[in-house]
Amino acid sequence: MITLKKENISDAVIRRLPRYYRQLTDLCARGVVRISSHSLGQEMNITASQIRQDFSCFGEFGQQGYGYNVEELRSEIGHILGVDNDHHLIMIGVGNLGHALLQNFPFSQTGFTVDAAFDINPQLSGTVINGVPVYPMTQLDEFVRSHSVDVVVLTIPQSVAQDTATHLMDLGIRGFWNFTNMELSSPSPDVKFENIHFADSLLTLSYRIANR
Repeated sequence: MITLKKENISDAVIRRLPRYYRQLTDLCARGVVRISSHSLGQEMNITASQIRQDFSCFGEFGQQGYGYNVEELRSEIGHILGVDNDHHLIMIGVGNLGHALLQNFPFSQTGFTVDAAFDINPQLSGTVINGVPVYPMTQLDEFVRSHSVDVVVLTIPQSVAQDTATHLMDLGIRGFWNFTNMELSSPSPDVKFENIHFADSLLTLSYRIANR
């Protein structure tokens, strides 16, 4: 089993963990039983030494001369990432982006259950998107108080993003997946944000093709 050493883990390592999990999931689907750090590095374009260094943050596992059992390693990394914790999630904003996420994103495969969505559009209230009921914003506070909600997905306009997040923090929410294209903040270190900026990814690609 992996033993977590939180004080040794950098943000860069944490950012690589989902990549490892995704690659190992693919290897399992391809029927690969075991793999060396060298072969895994070739699959991911990461050096074998970087992989060993990353994994050392979580204790010692794998066998010299054998490598890693793919299914066991995937399970361990999934456990570290919390995919077996059954987190509960709600979404605020069911416009084009919110609707697309509810319809297409594999939340359950990443350990999340989507319990509800909320929107100010009265025409969306009472509808169901991919099994997720949509409620009016007037029912948000009551829902959050009566349900265990770990994460809120925000797909709302920038103009109301921080106020909405602050209100939800006051209700006890501590995790936000933020698609509002602005950096949200909190005075509490217990509140965690994952701020998604699509433009950053596209501009990174722009740089790479401009400087290839």
